[in-house]
Amino acid sequence: MIKNIIFDMGNVLLSYNPNICLEKFLDNEEDRAVIRKELFEGPEWVEGDLGLITDAERFDGVSKRVPERLHDSLRKCTLEWMMCMKPVPGAREFCRYVKEKGYHIYVLSNASNTFYDYFPNFSAPDYFDGMVVSCDIHIIKPDIRIYEHLLKKYDLRPGECFFIDDLDANVDGAKKAGMNGAVFRGDFQEMKELIEDDCYGKYNQ
Repeated sequence: MIKNIIFDMGNVLLSYNPNICLEKFLDNEEDRAVIRKELFEGPEWVEGDLGLITDAERFDGVSKRVPERLHDSLRKCTLEWMMCMKPVPGAREFCRYVKEKGYHIYVLSNASNTFYDYFPNFSAPDYFDGMVVSCDIHIIKPDIRIYEHLLKKYDLRPGECFFIDDLDANVDGAKKAGMNGAVFRGDFQEMKELIEDDCYGKYNQ
């Protein structure tokens, strides 16, 4: 029986779209592609999520791979990228729905040190029964240890947990830890039906 709903943050609760800041600070697609690749898809992004460097410190490494003429724009993207983090339509309503149904709700997110600055755009952290952020424990999804950390920290039984993430690999990681789960593709009604009907078979085959 499912008792706990565990949410990924990016593109489940808050939209993550780096193009918003890229389009604000750069005026052509060629330059946007450079910073998209080196900042948002580079090793420093993962290091930030692991809590090894801060958002501000990402600039130092990335700037070595970016033409100097783009350094001003790079710095702005490095420090202000979270302007894109707005609530996903329907996410607040869905959280309210499952809470009213008596489920406990948690957040399990790969995120850097600025998580605690922008997450209030969605809700006060204490709205949730608990949360684990990768930068705090230096482990990122889909490493099975991050799911096990959440389970141990809040004394949860994996079979009573339903994990929602927008990435297949992260849901697969949760399943390896014994949880139920589904990939979120923008349809909270689908998530609601899965939880209500206990229809996990098609995800766990």
